Amino acid sequence: MLINCVAYQEGKKLADISVEDISEYVKRSDCFVWVALKDAEADELTQMQGEFGLHELAVEDSMKGHQRPKIEEYGDSLFAVMQTVEIIDGELSVGEVDVFVGENYVLSTRNRCQQGFLGVRSRCEREPHHLMKGSAFVLYALMDAVVDRYFPVVDALESELEAIEDHIFTQGSQRLNIEQLYQLKRKVMILKHAVAPLLEAVSKLDGGRVPPICVGTQEYFRDVHDHLYRINTSIESIRDTISTAIQVSLSLVNIDESEVNKRLAAWAAIFAVATAFAGIWGMNFEHMPELKWEYGYPAALGLMVSVCAYLYYRFKKSGWL
Repeated sequence: MLINCVAYQEGKKLADISVEDISEYVKRSDCFVWVALKDAEADELTQMQGEFGLHELAVEDSMKGHQRPKIEEYGDSLFAVMQTVEIIDGELSVGEVDVFVGENYVLSTRNRCQQGFLGVRSRCEREPHHLMKGSAFVLYALMDAVVDRYFPVVDALESELEAIEDHIFTQGSQRLNIEQLYQLKRKVMILKHAVAPLLEAVSKLDGGRVPPICVGTQEYFRDVHDHLYRINTSIESIRDTISTAIQVSLSLVNIDESEVNKRLAAWAAIFAVATAFAGIWGMNFEHMPELKWEYGYPAALGLMVSVCAYLYYRFKKSGWL
C-alpha cells in the first residue's frame, strides 16, 4: 500500500507526485524522490523496480521478507534491511523495514509494523539543511528511528528482569522463576537477533570504504552505530544476569531438595533404631532373660524411646530436622 510519494528539491518538498512520474523526477539531478510503502504487494514492488531501476536481487529479498538485518551494495545503490521490535500484549512482535537507496531516490517499505514513520518524514522536512544531504540522510533518519525504538524494549526487559529478581529468594517460587527467566531469555534473543547483525552492517557506513552514496554523512551513521553498541551492551548484560539468576534458582532448588533429603534420612535413621530393637525382641528366643523379667516390656520401650529421642535431639541440633 502506498503511503507517500514525494519529490524534494534543495531540501524542501517540491510536490506529491504519482507513481508513474517517479522515473521522470529521478532523472533530474537537482531533486530526489522519497516513496513509502506499507505491506507492499509483489506487483507494487515490481512497479517500483521499473520506476527506480532497482536491482532484481534486492527486490526478490524484499518480496520474500523475513530477512536478516543487513546492508548490501548493488553498484551505485544500497539495500538495507532492518527489523523492528515492538511490545504488544507483553510479547515481542518483529517487523521488517526494507530501504532501497539511490543517488536520487529512497524507497522504504515496512511489513508487520504497528508504528509508522510519518514522524521521520516530518522531522526531515523541518530540517531542510539536513535534507539537502539527499537520500543518505533519509536512510540515516529511518535507521535512527528504528534503533531508537529498541531502547523502550530494553527498558521493559530490564524491568521484567528486576521484577523476577525481587522474588528469586521467595520460598517455593523457584520453578516459576525459572520458567519466567527462560521466557525472558527468549525475548532477549529476539532483540539480539535484530540488533547484532545491524550493528555489524552499520559499521560499514562510518569507516573504511564507505559507499559513495554515504560519503559526507558518516558522522550520522557513526551516531547510529554508537546507539546500537549501547543497546547490544545492555542486551549482553541482561543475558549474563539471566544466566546468573537461572543458576541461582537451580541452586536454590537443589538446596531445598537437599533439605528434604536430610529430613527424610534423619527420620529414617530414627525409625531404623526402633525397628532394630523391635526386630531383636520380636524373635522370641527361649534364652532371653528379659522375656521373663517383670519390667522387661516397659524397659524395652523406654530404651527405644530414649535412643530415638537422643537421635532426634542430635539431628535437630545439627539442623537436619
